[in-house]
Amino acid sequence: AVTMKGVAKNMESVVKALDKAINSSDLEKISQVMDKFESQFEDLDVQTSVMENAMGQATTTSTPASQVDDLIKQVADESGLEISSQLAAAPSSTIGESVAASSTVDDPLSRRLAALRH
Repeated sequence: AVTMKGVAKNMESVVKALDKAINSSDLEKISQVMDKFESQFEDLDVQTSVMENAMGQATTTSTPASQVDDLIKQVADESGLEISSQLAAAPSSTIGESVAASSTVDDPLSRRLAALRH
């Protein structure tokens, strides 16, 4: 939240500076303001990426799969649903695993993707 307030404040200053630069019709000032805007946008992108990765790792490692399965079974029992067979057939990979690690299909598209990665 603190970071977002800082970003909002920076964006506000960029918008004001851009408004002044456009009104003065000075191309150099406009270019400088746009460069500053691009820099701040890239910073925001990096911060967002770091936060998404941290949140993704925290949520995938914080709850054991057995507890999730037990909770699903409990809710299903309370609702009178039969899900045991569906849970047994569900993939056992975690949310945080990469697609390449959980994919065992050896099709032409998978081979092309693997070739591109190497």
